[in-house]
Amino acid sequence: MDTDSPWLTEQQQHVWRSWLRVNTELPTALHRQLQADSELSLPDYDVLVQLTDTPEARVRVQDLARALRWERSRLSHHIKRMENRGLVRREEVPDDGRGAYVVLTAEGRATIEQAAPAHVRTVRNLIFDAVGADDLAALGTVLDKVLARLEEAEPSSR
Repeated sequence: MDTDSPWLTEQQQHVWRSWLRVNTELPTALHRQLQADSELSLPDYDVLVQLTDTPEARVRVQDLARALRWERSRLSHHIKRMENRGLVRREEVPDDGRGAYVVLTAEGRATIEQAAPAHVRTVRNLIFDAVGADDLAALGTVLDKVLARLEEAEPSSR
């Protein structure tokens, strides 16, 4: 393969453009399904997943922003909207006057528990039902390699 050329090969270009299209269309489809079934946005779901993945159902704001790869201002605005809907609440960190937790409410837990089965069915239908075991293993390997390269490129963002 000619790595001196500034251009992608025909195959690379096809894969790259397919990747870009998936990155546009998949979140759109997932968002549409979540909105229709549970009135959640995909970012709402992402926040709720992060909270349900912790035993205490709370995460420090800075850790949540890092996990979601969001700017703190974006997270702050989004959390405010979720608070207004009763899905989460903020709590001060007792030993840190500047720190805060985002905490899952009972309503937030009920909402994600109601939303998750249909969301998983959609993910399975759009992704996993379309590929066989060998393709899934290959896709996993490729994604792990790309993620490792991204971590090498910007270690401070992880």
